[in-house]
Amino acid sequence: MQTNILEYLEKTVVRVPDKVAYADDKTAIPFGDVYHNSRSIGSFLHARGIYREPVIVFMKKTPMAVVAFFGVVYGRDFYVPLDDEMPKYRLELIMKNLNARAVICDDKTKKIMEQLEFQGDIFLYQDMIEYQEDENALRKIREAALDIDPVYVVFTSGSTGVPKGVVACHRSVLDYVENLSQVLHFNQDTIFANQSPFYFDACLKELYPTMMFGATTYIVPKSLFMFPVRLVEFLNKYQVNTICWVVSALTMISSFGTFDTVKPEYLHTIAFGSEVFPIRQYHIWKEAVPKAQFFNLYGPTEATGMSCYFKVDREFAPDDVMPVGRPFKNTEILLLDEEGRQAKECGEILIRGTAVTFGYYNNKEKTDEAFIQNPLNPYYTDIVYRTGDIGKYNERGELVFVSRKDYQIKHMGHRIELGEIEVHANMIEEVKMSACIYDRENSKIVLFYIGDTTAADIMGRLKDKLPRYMLPNRIESIDRMPFTANGKINRMALKEMIKENE
Repeated sequence: MQTNILEYLEKTVVRVPDKVAYADDKTAIPFGDVYHNSRSIGSFLHARGIYREPVIVFMKKTPMAVVAFFGVVYGRDFYVPLDDEMPKYRLELIMKNLNARAVICDDKTKKIMEQLEFQGDIFLYQDMIEYQEDENALRKIREAALDIDPVYVVFTSGSTGVPKGVVACHRSVLDYVENLSQVLHFNQDTIFANQSPFYFDACLKELYPTMMFGATTYIVPKSLFMFPVRLVEFLNKYQVNTICWVVSALTMISSFGTFDTVKPEYLHTIAFGSEVFPIRQYHIWKEAVPKAQFFNLYGPTEATGMSCYFKVDREFAPDDVMPVGRPFKNTEILLLDEEGRQAKECGEILIRGTAVTFGYYNNKEKTDEAFIQNPLNPYYTDIVYRTGDIGKYNERGELVFVSRKDYQIKHMGHRIELGEIEVHANMIEEVKMSACIYDRENSKIVLFYIGDTTAADIMGRLKDKLPRYMLPNRIESIDRMPFTANGKINRMALKEMIKENE
């Protein structure tokens, strides 16, 4: 039985040592170098007594950062990916929470780290990979390792403004990689294009299956997501056949007429998640790559990536909502009402199984709030994760994401799902993208949109689709939609825009 994610690498390097594993537009690293360089890093950490503790990887988003991740794991430590795009305040909050003794940097990020309040040792990646592999030490480390050892800590946003570090172990990651790979049919010929920042768990979909199968991952330069035509040309240049991206990255391509100029020539697998894919935009993608298979994925960071999948196997009308389908093998979905009983209709989605992570690093209070005893099982310890998402089952028995709990508002005495307003706005042909938020201070629903139409026209069309109490109180046209670092619509930024315009 496999118990360590590095076993993937150790089997693959024997088969294809010279094949490119991870690359960007400047650097390509073959599996042989991934293997030896990561073992050197593990040996380096062991020699300095850094063992079973967090090691920060603060590097530019390059193939070398991936090697650093695996090197930390070779030392039986767990990596914490950070990025120089993070605000200084957030970086220091995370470092204070970790109290880590070591950080791995490159030449550029080392200068930034030296300006932060970090009390540990700063190690240069280039120095670490030149360290002599200690075969004996690495063997003893592996013999002592367990599948419940942490692999990584990734930090999500916290409602109090303090980031929360999610801790995932080998068993959870192995379970996820195996299930995702089986559903999406990854193999040694898979060529990924990575979109997600490394400090989010979304990158697991590319990094670990690449190591498992001997596939290849190309890291897409962030700047290309501002230029859709060049982005698709990048996919074609490297013959990318598989993408697992957030919805906003896909709609950014389809909503601006990119396919009139260039289409993806090699894509056969397109997976998406994190937000609801507007059916109209999905149809544009389907027309552009008619032979591709599409998968809708759903799942939180706290359950090791994605927990549910739906292989798109039928046509959807413009006003339909695509389901998230069924849970991966060895995962169970509970749908509970506010009293903790099985919901008859809509309910909160709770996740049960190996994929559920260990909670939040050095934050027992928040862990206890979200990782709770299964309300349906009073007999023994059975931890489930409360997602804060509302779901329901359709007539086919497929799970459908309805909204976030915090997208559900009470307005004019009615309970309203803001996501429903967005769905209908996105159905309007001239609307390229929209986002709906609630201005609690003024008790107003505000709809932001990008498109070649007027607010009055949108309001007129929404009146035909929505009851009066659900109609936006304000509709604002914007030139560019703000996004978070992992590609989701930045609703906090939209709320700030409301304050600025008052």
